[in-house]
Amino acid sequence: MAEDWSQERARIVAAQAEAAQRAAAKESAAAQALIDRFVAEARERGVAPEPLVAHGPGGRGRYRTGLTGWVLTRDGTVAVDTEGRYYLLRAIGGVRERLTGTRLEPTDPPLVVGKGARDGESMDLDRLLERRLDAG
Repeated sequence: MAEDWSQERARIVAAQAEAAQRAAAKESAAAQALIDRFVAEARERGVAPEPLVAHGPGGRGRYRTGLTGWVLTRDGTVAVDTEGRYYLLRAIGGVRERLTGTRLEPTDPPLVVGKGARDGESMDLDRLLERRLDAG
């Protein structure tokens, strides 16, 4: 009986995890569509991309990334490159990265940037993208 319960519980947990993954993929696809439109609109409006710079721990230090794109947040921690990839501009920090730059990997974009962050500052991705277009 206890074995049946644990097997059923494992099945439920696996189903919930699978559902969460599907929901995250759906959200990311919707966010990517917004980003793709943003990149096209930025090019059409002549909004020039800029070199993207990552920030070290605690916001200290600036690290070259070799990427070009548009910074979306005021604190400079979220950006989209010219290919429409979403980045969190955070570096581990250190002397080597300071000298050679840092290598960032794109992440799946969310529909709400900063959701669940401790600072309480979250914003819908579409509003961030529109604000960046309006800023030129």
